[in-house]
Amino acid sequence: MDSIGEAEIARRLAQHNLWWFEPLKSALPESASPKRVYFAPFKALALNFGVRRATILLGPRRVGKTFMVKQLIHDAIQDGFNPDAILYAAMDTPVYSGISLERFLDLFPKKNKGAERRLVIFDEIQYLPNWEVHLKNLVDNYPNTKFIALGSAAAALKLKSAESGAGRFSDFMLPPLTFYEFLKFLPGQVEEQLIDVKLRENGLREYAAKDIHELNKRFVDYLNFGGYPEAVLNREIRNNSEQFIRNDIIDKVLLKDLPSLYGINDIQQLNKLFSFLAYNAGTEASLENIAQKSGVSKPTIRRYIEYLESAFLIIKLPTIDENCKTLQRQRNFKVYLNNPSMRAALFGPVRIDETDKIGHLTESAIFSQWQHSQNFRQLRYARWKNEGEVDVVYLTPDKPKPLWIGEISWSDDIASKYGDATRSVSTILKIHKKTIRTAFLTTKTLTTATQIEGLRVAIWPSALYCYFVGRNITTNLEKLMLEKFMQQAPVQS
Repeated sequence: MDSIGEAEIARRLAQHNLWWFEPLKSALPESASPKRVYFAPFKALALNFGVRRATILLGPRRVGKTFMVKQLIHDAIQDGFNPDAILYAAMDTPVYSGISLERFLDLFPKKNKGAERRLVIFDEIQYLPNWEVHLKNLVDNYPNTKFIALGSAAAALKLKSAESGAGRFSDFMLPPLTFYEFLKFLPGQVEEQLIDVKLRENGLREYAAKDIHELNKRFVDYLNFGGYPEAVLNREIRNNSEQFIRNDIIDKVLLKDLPSLYGINDIQQLNKLFSFLAYNAGTEASLENIAQKSGVSKPTIRRYIEYLESAFLIIKLPTIDENCKTLQRQRNFKVYLNNPSMRAALFGPVRIDETDKIGHLTESAIFSQWQHSQNFRQLRYARWKNEGEVDVVYLTPDKPKPLWIGEISWSDDIASKYGDATRSVSTILKIHKKTIRTAFLTTKTLTTATQIEGLRVAIWPSALYCYFVGRNITTNLEKLMLEKFMQQAPVQS
């Protein structure tokens, strides 16, 4: 049997690096598409030659990691970077099997000058055993080369990056699209048509819906397919989003990524549990309850939930009592989908009149906006005796004191729907009046305000609230992320 020849390797590498031969526009058509709000801080980190670190781009499947890297290549060339000094290799390509990472440095075009700065990108790097050791050695030995590694098995990448790349790797997380990004990606200036933004004297922005009914229609589209850039930009994929999300995202994670990472043998059981959690996203759960209804044992459930959370499929939200103290035994918790579109892929798209289904998905959507915040892990929900509950409580990081609280709903019937909610909010406010600064309620279409225990409580439509949470969190993203990375001491050896 013959081994893979150098000519075949070079031919495939040329197909992946068209900017070596073709005009920039035809070589990188991705440049014409909208950029994620994460692009600017990612570019600043990835092309910073003053810090000797590889950038590890993490994120769930199909959130646009490769797409963003192609846009980075385009910008780098536009900014004067030599096209022949940029190399991209998808490590899941069969002809690259058995090739070391260092070997790729010998595969640049002959006209490339070895002394100049170079950019090397390894996609799907988890397909290479012990990649973290090899990449660390490259960072140490090639000071004029910036390395970027990305892949879909985000949990394993993050673990190995932390274990072996300390001081040499900078992790960069790319979550699903926010509702704010979703509207900006839509053609025809949809965002400007639906959202009115005014700047207050104190510098804060004030948002209002120009057409709340049309905004709600777009919000339901976001719930069904909007977390993935490719589905938003490609009409064919959008019209078949169930197939795209289920086959290309969910199935690959459940059938390939998690079993290979954690040695899971009973894939059917894992799939069954995820389907159960996705169907009941947003409702309170317990290990006992899930075990009874899913037929999976509690130890297995506990382990699989950790796996699903590490794979960025679900968000597990802990509970606290009315005193905002974490219970010693965390029996109850809520599970949200990292991206609400996954539920539609499993059980079909939701319609705007399916109030109960949209209500739970709305909670998942709003929590998926908050996961873009660096303070996401400070969120809880409160639950206590006599059926008291508050959907979201933000705790201060230094001491477990509530700073703000909120209730999420897809209903305008405040008088009846919010009877229990306002009583629960009132209970929390009575106990923590000194620390809680703001509170909110969400509706389907109403924008107003009310008073509870002397505190002004804002009331917004859920779609509008989802929009401005995503926008506010990501507005200062570049500044916040650069501050985070600059706090890590540069390694110059």
